[in-house]
Amino acid sequence: MTGSGVPSVADAVVIGAGAFGLSVAYFLAREGAGRVVVLDRYAPGSQTSPRAAGLFKLIQGDELRTRLAQLAIETVLGFSEETGVHLPVERSGSLLVARTEAHAAMIHREAEQSRRWGVDLELIDAVEAQRLAPYLEPEGILAACFIPGDVYIEEPASLLTAYQEAAKCGVAIFGYTPVTGIRVRDGEVTGVTIPGGEIATPVVVDAAGAWARQVGRLAGASVPVVPMRHQLYITQPIAGMEPSYPIVRIIDAAVYVRPARGGIMLGGFESSPLPLDPAERGESFSMDDVPLDFAVLEQLTGLVDHNVPALRQAGVQEHRGGLFTMTADGIFLVGPVPGVRGLWALTGCNGSGFSFSPALGRLLAEWIVHGEPSLDIRALSPGRFSRQLSEDDLVAAAVWQYAHYYSPEGPELEA
Repeated sequence: MTGSGVPSVADAVVIGAGAFGLSVAYFLAREGAGRVVVLDRYAPGSQTSPRAAGLFKLIQGDELRTRLAQLAIETVLGFSEETGVHLPVERSGSLLVARTEAHAAMIHREAEQSRRWGVDLELIDAVEAQRLAPYLEPEGILAACFIPGDVYIEEPASLLTAYQEAAKCGVAIFGYTPVTGIRVRDGEVTGVTIPGGEIATPVVVDAAGAWARQVGRLAGASVPVVPMRHQLYITQPIAGMEPSYPIVRIIDAAVYVRPARGGIMLGGFESSPLPLDPAERGESFSMDDVPLDFAVLEQLTGLVDHNVPALRQAGVQEHRGGLFTMTADGIFLVGPVPGVRGLWALTGCNGSGFSFSPALGRLLAEWIVHGEPSLDIRALSPGRFSRQLSEDDLVAAAVWQYAHYYSPEGPELEA
């Protein structure tokens, strides 16, 4: 044992106790990885993940992410039965809504391809959209798609708690234990250092969220992600609002809304997002220090409040935010890190990490333990970037991906 009570030997060390880290730790133990240790510089489950929106979405931009979304929803719906740990999931369904011709065409295009990939959905008119989501006004809606299989988790922290409870057998989780170094010998991981000690291990998973690049640098490796602020708010309770009402995504405004605590949650993707590198903010930086700006959410609200009029009068009970990890191509970064055997990445959430964590944690654990995952996710590997972008180009590409989350256009800068 180290001086801090952390074991001195482990079969795998996971750095980061958010949704990604806790998920892969649970599944590593389930798949028979042996002794699994999770380390976090702060309290487990305390950073970006509990500040998430908790939305799960089946319609995705390609077949792989669609399969991952299906697996993620299947996993959370079966989690309580599989583990014996209670995990409340709201089977609300969701609506994709468009008010411009370009975004209406995007909905029809994505609906057609998603049907081919096995997603149950229905193209509906604005009147039916309002019947399903009574808090939605139909004026100006040109296209709508109902996806009955979409779900949400009311309080995202409940998923983090469920992972920790389910992982009690086989996983040791230590908060307030920052990793200060990663030992590499002959190009292979041999251990990690922490204040007061060292853990010998052949496997390290970098699931450190906004700190993922810093963790990669400890091993002399590149983990090309850019932390980006994301915000949302929850209103005070609104008369008649039901938790069973569907999530609504108004994609031309890049805004999502859903029932939350008897009121409405609103979040969205701002057109001029704020990149924020924790490495430049000092050792004590945490999500509590992310500079929030409610004016951004007021602007997003103004884009949709004629379709969600309850937002105009309701007070705000919570305003929260965290840091997404964006990649240059808008796709997860999952798999072996080039140049360092035994180092694996699970990052690049691109706004969907919380909801994909049940699938990606499961598949990465299979890959580490068995040599290959049950669903081929090699396309997500960090090694897909054949050239390393300059810092300016990486940030520019990540900003573009965030600002064009629901864009019908293609990217201006290819990774």
